[in-house]
Parts: sequence; C-alpha cells; structure tokens
Amino acid sequence: MMTAQRDATSPTAPAVDSRSPFVRLTELIAGIEPGKPVINLSVGEPQHPIPNFVGPTLDAHLADFGRYPANKGIEPFRRAVASWLGRRYSLARPIDPESEVLVLNGTREGLFLAAIAAKRWVTRHAGKPAVLIPNPFYAAYAAGALAADCEPVYLPTTRESGFLPDLDALDEALLARTVACYIASPSNPQGAVADSAYLDRLANLARCFGFLIFADECYCEIYSGNAPAGMLEAAGPDFANVVVFHSLSKRSNLPGLRVGFAAGDRRFLAPYLELRNVAAPQVPTPAQYVAIAAYGDEAHVQENRKLYSAKFDLADQIVGGRYGYERPAGGFFLWLDISKHGSSEMVTKKLWSGAGVRVVPGRYLAREQNDGSNPGEGYIRVAMVQDKAATAEALHRLVAVLS
Repeated sequence: MMTAQRDATSPTAPAVDSRSPFVRLTELIAGIEPGKPVINLSVGEPQHPIPNFVGPTLDAHLADFGRYPANKGIEPFRRAVASWLGRRYSLARPIDPESEVLVLNGTREGLFLAAIAAKRWVTRHAGKPAVLIPNPFYAAYAAGALAADCEPVYLPTTRESGFLPDLDALDEALLARTVACYIASPSNPQGAVADSAYLDRLANLARCFGFLIFADECYCEIYSGNAPAGMLEAAGPDFANVVVFHSLSKRSNLPGLRVGFAAGDRRFLAPYLELRNVAAPQVPTPAQYVAIAAYGDEAHVQENRKLYSAKFDLADQIVGGRYGYERPAGGFFLWLDISKHGSSEMVTKKLWSGAGVRVVPGRYLAREQNDGSNPGEGYIRVAMVQDKAATAEALHRLVAVLS
C-alpha cells in the first residue's frame, strides 16, 4: 500500500520548495552555456498554428471590449459548452448551461480558487481539512490547497500504480477530512488516462465521504487511441460532487486566449461563482465568442491531434525502448526514466550544456513522500510542442548525449 504524503508543518521538517518548476529550472541552468542552438521542450505551451477563425471572430466583436463582461460568462458561451459536452461525452442528461457551466480565465485560476470555495462549502470533516493531490502535479493544485488553509496530501503516481493515485491506499480517516480531490486525466506529466471503472470508484468515494472532485481534463483532446472518458460520465444524473475543468489552450492551440470553463455540480458552482464575482478576473466577451467558434468546430482539433501523433511517431522511432519510454495514452509529454544516467537535475543540466535541449527535472514537478522519496526523481519531462523538425533534432540530441 502506498503512503500519502502530508505537507511538512513541524519546525524540524525539511523546507519545501513550492516555487514554480520553471523558476527553479532557470536557476538550475543559469550561467551554463547551451551546447547547441536552443530547443525548448520545457514549457507545455502549444506551438501549432492557431485556428483561422480567431482573427475574424475577434474583429466581429471588437466593440465588446468596451463593456465589462459578466463573471458567469455570456449565455451563448455557456450554451456552446453545454452542447459540446453533450457531443463529447456520454452524459446521464444534458448539462444545464444556466446553472452548471461557468467561464474561466484559463483553468489555472479556476483550479486555484476551487480549493478555497471547497473549504467553505464542505463542512462535514473531522480534523484538519485535507486536499488530495496526485504527485507529480500541476502547481495550481497545491497553491490552492495552501491558500485555503487545507493540508495538501500528496498521492504518489508511479509506474506501479499506472501513474494514477492508488485509491486503495486512501484510509477512511483521511477521506473523512477530505474537502477536495484533484485528478488529471490525461495526467500531466505522465499522460496516463483513467478508465471508466477508475472514475466510477473515485466518484463513489466522493459521494460517500462528501468531498468534491476537481477533474482537470485540459488534455482530453490529445490522445493516441480512444478518446478518454470524462469525470462527468461517472457523476450520475445530478453531477453530484464533481466539477470538471477544461481549457482551449491545448485543445485549440490558444494558450494566450485565457478561456476555459468549469462544469458540474450546481450546488457547488453557485457559491463558487459568488467567490469568483469578487476575486476572479473576468473573461473578455470577444474571447468568449472565439471560444464559441472553437467548441463548434472539430476539424482544427482533429488536425491538431494528427500533428502530435506524428511527433510521437518520431519518439517511437528515435527514443524507442530507451528510458522506459512508452507512447502515452494522452497529453503531449514524454516522461522519461533517466535514473541510470544520474539525478533529474544532473541530466537536465547535461542536456542543456551538451545539447541545448531544455527539459524539466521530474523532481521539480513533485513533492517528497514520507519516506523521503520523490516520485518525480529519476525522470525528466519533455514537452512535444515544437514542430516535427525541431522535435526530431531535439530527440536525436537527447539520445546522443545520454548514450
């Protein structure tokens, strides 16, 4: 059985570096000259072309920049999201765009504020309120838990657990004080996809113990085989205790648009909106109209998926069976086991100085467990976001340096 990690709070506990992984990476390689022209595979920022409807749609709604937008989102946006969710997933019933969808200024701020709202909303807990977080994880999860004055409990996601949290390792005492559980499928960084049975089990635990599930599904449209199942499919007809978070950053190559949404349990979304009305950035109306166009068009999504698939074909050929590589079920990262070549920091510096390839040490994406181990140590994360030529060059350099 795996052990969940509580955040260190005692005076004698080792300090936890909670800064951005990218700030730490910049410090790690500061002063080291790249050995070749730089290829940046560290940040998960899509580099594919933006859809051709973006410019005309913004131009058609320029006048709306002169008005304050409603924090809830314009009604056409919420209808477009509800319609897309109904087409994309097998839901027990249609989503209500009036009470079960909210626009977000990207999902980072939505995921962060969700923990604060959950702490206020979930009252049935004994002891210090806890937030469950997969380890490694997206930094906004832990930041939200700490801002809400909850205890972050880090659940190791290793090869042995299929790179997802081991639900059997969650004891009743912990679940009884849990207010929220973050889950990402496809996961960042490993690209693991939770099947329907796993999602059903998690939803049942949430209903039984009264906590919320915050499902980060931002990579749901980038996959290798079948389309990943969604958390709303496991939530039942009332979507109880489940909120999903989606973004156009990865799906539509629009990271700079800063548009996403939250959808699910209306009982929670109402107080969540109250918090957002005073604490969250609004989403410009023209950007919401771009999102309406994006959620109404699948052609650009299919083309995007083909571009990533072609780059994973390159990884299959160039990386092959090295570094524990297996083509991920979803997402656009390689999670490479480089433990035979040194620590994740050492290998990151070696790739930078020897090859000019910038990656992220797996250690920086995770926290230490109770036994002192770090589930990210011994791995590097490689973002497959550049074009085919740059990706192939970077992968050849990586293999050559580590050989």
